[in-house]
Amino acid sequence: MKVQGKTVVVTGAGSGMGRQLVLDLVSRGAKVAAVDMREETLEETKSLAKGEVATFVVDITDAAAVAALPSQVAAALGEADALINNAGIIQPFVKVNELSMEAANRVMNVNFNGPLMLIKAFLPGLLARPEAHILNVSSMGAYAPVPGQSVYGASKAAIKLLTEGLRSELLNTKVGVTVVFPGAIATNIAQNSGLVIPADAAESSNQKTTPADVAAKAMIDAIESCKPRITIGSDAALMDRLSRFNPVFAANLIYKQMANLLG
Repeated sequence: MKVQGKTVVVTGAGSGMGRQLVLDLVSRGAKVAAVDMREETLEETKSLAKGEVATFVVDITDAAAVAALPSQVAAALGEADALINNAGIIQPFVKVNELSMEAANRVMNVNFNGPLMLIKAFLPGLLARPEAHILNVSSMGAYAPVPGQSVYGASKAAIKLLTEGLRSELLNTKVGVTVVFPGAIATNIAQNSGLVIPADAAESSNQKTTPADVAAKAMIDAIESCKPRITIGSDAALMDRLSRFNPVFAANLIYKQMANLLG
């Protein structure tokens, strides 16, 4: 589905990959419904975009607000043709034994329940469009377990399976479905998650990060070519292969890189 002239809903649009998705979409002639819970950063995104953007301050874990969103988008921009579930948070950088259920539930609500509610809200309308698309952002952590991010990884693994199941359910429709597995992306996800990452975390990692604009371009290209699955970054591609060939080796490799952060 070419995005030119289409109305695309982007969650987490206030910063990072979400902002870059908005900028790339409008550069290709799309109309964008930019969704985030932070009004100030949403307005910054809109001011940077050189195209038709409507902003919606929504907490994607608020069922009533999500249910009302399709009609609000339609009133502002026309019926939605695509949904990009990009918004997400990480968990506090601790082991499961030390993670509170409150923190665990928050991660699952934002990373899984929110996207599921958005899909449920928009899918009836998408099925009525001449062509449409749903893109869900999972993570390399869905197949490559990171100590200290186990519940985050579980939430992204849930998105992976949801997206793959949804694609099978929609095979005989005009709604395309894509799941995306980013590796390390240069964004402020920790800050947006309300977290402080251990001071030596950056020093302990030799990984290169993929720029957010590069990630956004790859995601929109995937929509336009209707790819069912993409990885973003050499790290995500490598761990995808390793986790298929030898999942225990892949998990141990990540453990060796990250264990010092957990004590």
